[in-house]
Amino acid sequence: MLGDGSHIIYVNGKYRGNDEIGKLMHDFSCTNPDDMNYEVLAKKARYFKQDEKGVAAMCKIMEDMRNEAAREAAQKAELKSAKETAERLIKKGKMTLEEIAECVPLLSLDELREIEMRVMQLA
Repeated sequence: MLGDGSHIIYVNGKYRGNDEIGKLMHDFSCTNPDDMNYEVLAKKARYFKQDEKGVAAMCKIMEDMRNEAAREAAQKAELKSAKETAERLIKKGKMTLEEIAECVPLLSLDELREIEMRVMQLA
């Protein structure tokens, strides 16, 4: 229980028992909606795999997911670069953290203090 009225059930996706969960796990791994046990799921799978509007919708969803992943990767790389720059500036010891914060605006003073503590521990 998660405390908000919902809960998580973990299921082995390879399970193929002859009960409702086994049939559902079978349907989740099906590529052909005609082989599915549950018509509601088969109908949605047909829409997203065979209907022109459904395929277009799925392509848009996948494109959005790829774009979001690319944005997240770029942000992560930018943050890593900012931290590396801040670390180099701290090691040089010629600027205050406030001055570094002006040059590396992605990082807060608290983050710069953490980097400074780590750098000093390694020295």
